[in-house]
Amino acid sequence: MSAKPLAVRVLEQKRIPHEVLAFDDTIRSADGVAAATGIAPELVYKTLVIEQEPPKGKPYLVLVPSTQEVDLRRLASNLGVKKLRMATHRDAERYTGLRVGGISALALLGKGFPVCIAVQAQEHEQLVVSAGQRGMDVRLAVSDLTVLTGAKFVSVG
Repeated sequence: MSAKPLAVRVLEQKRIPHEVLAFDDTIRSADGVAAATGIAPELVYKTLVIEQEPPKGKPYLVLVPSTQEVDLRRLASNLGVKKLRMATHRDAERYTGLRVGGISALALLGKGFPVCIAVQAQEHEQLVVSAGQRGMDVRLAVSDLTVLTGAKFVSVG
């Protein structure tokens, strides 16, 4: 196992209960993480980098269940912006400094990214999200995730 990801160090420093989940770092999808860890796919959340079109300010980090696609029009309406688009993998990595498959709202705390979480997260006590490095995720309480990231619950589908 490689060095401890920033998200894990932050959770430990703040004494927030969590569980680190390690898996093959060639897995880049939340569906793949669910299959590799045996965790229900609706509890494994992917972090999408979504920007305004044309790009303006920091892009949004949108956490959604691995089983869900984002309706960009609906999300734009819920966020009160005109138009959104998915960032390319290259742009997502450039914006965040993290590799696709390891982009994490927890690893980007204090960097000014607005964070949104699909409203379905409120139906669960815990979720699994990226730890900020390929091959590692963390399971933590939804309440801790929202407080730490300052996330807003939004309808994305």
